[in-house]
Amino acid sequence: MTYSVKDIQERYGVGEHTVLGWIRLGDLRAVNVSRQLGRRPNWRVTEEALQDFELLRSPTTVPKRTRRRRRPTDVIEFYK
Repeated sequence: MTYSVKDIQERYGVGEHTVLGWIRLGDLRAVNVSRQLGRRPNWRVTEEALQDFELLRSPTTVPKRTRRRRRPTDVIEFYK
């Protein structure tokens, strides 16, 4: 199954320029199926490309922040 730019717009609730920007940046792989060169591109996105895009955009867990240790004030460092 392939999706048009309009299908992707409706799926994610974004504008046409946003989807075209994703295609232009290479975040979303698409194929131009326009019949004539030089005309307005007619982009199609495959199911596999859409899954790859969603994996790229899926939120990941933020690593837990580690606290810095305070240096003991009574220790003298000879090697720095």
